Amino acid sequence: MADQTLNAEGLNCPLPILRAKKTLKGMSSGQVLEITATDPGSVADMAAFCNQTGNELLSSSSEGDVYTYEIRKA
Repeated sequence: MADQTLNAEGLNCPLPILRAKKTLKGMSSGQVLEITATDPGSVADMAAFCNQTGNELLSSSSEGDVYTYEIRKA
């Protein structure tokens, strides 16, 4: 269960990552952010973002043109 959700649908790179970064900044360590996006490039971007920032990518899935990610803040 996510503590916060972020709808980044319709946004292209790098906006989904920038919005995720801004939202995570306001969250406490251990909280989970659920992000939905439609940019296919977000799949690689979210993984790279988590690797670089130390946040944990809990899940990455897609249904149709919508990609969903769950990230736990470090």
